[in-house]
Parts: sequence; structure tokens; C-alpha cells
Amino acid sequence: MSDAEATSAADASSLDDPLLAVRNLDAGYGDLQILTDVDLDVGDGEYVTIVGPNGAGKSTVMKSVFGLTRVFDGTITFDGTDITDEAPESMVHHGLGYVPQNENVFAGLSVRENLEMGAYIRAEFPDEALAAVYDRFPILEEREDQRAGTLSGGQQQMLAMGRALMLDPDLLLLDEPSAGLAPDLVDDLFDRIDAINEGGTAILMVEQNAKEALRRCDRGYVLVQGENRFVDDGDALLADESVRQQFLGG
Repeated sequence: MSDAEATSAADASSLDDPLLAVRNLDAGYGDLQILTDVDLDVGDGEYVTIVGPNGAGKSTVMKSVFGLTRVFDGTITFDGTDITDEAPESMVHHGLGYVPQNENVFAGLSVRENLEMGAYIRAEFPDEALAAVYDRFPILEEREDQRAGTLSGGQQQMLAMGRALMLDPDLLLLDEPSAGLAPDLVDDLFDRIDAINEGGTAILMVEQNAKEALRRCDRGYVLVQGENRFVDDGDALLADESVRQQFLGG
């Protein structure tokens, strides 16, 4: 057993004052339990990645944080508030933004209309937030009148992230952001995610490109069959022989 695996999830991940704290989480869909006793922390401004094999429950963790699953046991707290049983529509009020893997733009609406939808809870439209999104993703300003469904895959991913950023969230949840993108677009996307994090937004990301995700993050979690298997900083997980052989292709 490796050092990373020998370290309990609670010991390895527990922060003194986490922004997001998932404790002993059992969750799933209907009567089907996917996650068992999952622990996870994200600190203020931290960049955390969840990796693991297909079917490990990675996306279920993200959906649980955003109120989209059934929680059988355990707690989820955000900025000191218990959000375990709250509805998804309340999460943006707490400061969470969520970009799902699939169907993450309104295909029939324009780019600008999609971004406006991201600010729907504001009494007044946040022009400064729109300007910040356009500054971060200039192609969106160039295409603001174009229907979102006609954008390229990479542009749609930028739009989905931009919409989530319209409310300036404290934590951005990204579910498989590089899925379906051409290899030459993946590095650019990761660079943009890095920049979002460097601007002060905490990131919790599920990612299929495990090596690149771990190389860039502060800490990583390896999930296997719905349970924490390894928890450590990204570089340590990349260097761990067991992690490399089992999950990173050697």
C-alpha cells in the first residue's frame, strides 16, 4: 500500500477552515447508492481535482455538492452553512457555480442571452461581470449575437464557464471540461481554468485527462467505486507508483 493510500481521506484532505467540506457522504440516485463515505475539502481559492476510472462516481460527487442527487448520509457544508438538503436553485445564492459535462448551454439562445441567463438572480444586470467574461473569453464578445448551438465545442465550453462566472462564484464546479475537445484545444482550456483560479475563484474539477489535471491542481482525489482511494497534492499523486500504475497508465 502506498503512502498516499495509507493516509485516510479525512486526515489528508481536512482543512482547518474549508470553503467546501464534504463529510462521510453516501449519495446516489433514487434507491441506488453510488458514493460511500466520501470526504473532500476545498479551501478558499484552492484548485482541487477528482480523477479515477469510469463509473467511479466522480460526477456524482459534483452533482451531490450542487444538490442534484439523493444524499443517504453525511453532510455537505459551504462557507460554514449546511447545504446538504438544499435545492440546486439555491446553490448560486450561496456562491457556487456549476458547469455540467453535457448540454451546458442553451443552444437556441444567443451567446449574450446565455450569459444574461447566468445573472438571472440579480435585480440589475451586472454589466461589469459581462465585461469581465468578455475580457476572459474575447471570442464570446465577437460571437455575442450567434446562436450558442452553432459554436464549436471549445467555444461552447467557454460560454458555459462564462455563464457560471456571471455571478462571480466563490467556487466553480467543472465536470469533465475537456471532454470531446480536440487535443489542440485542451491546453488552452486548462490555461483559462488556471487563470480563473489565479483570479481568486476556487475550483473543484472532475477531469478525464488525469495527468494534466493533477499537474495543475493544488490537491487531488482519486475515486474508485464510489470511495476515496488516494488523497494528496497533485505532484505527489503523479509521483506515486500505485497511482501511476493503476490510474495514469504507468
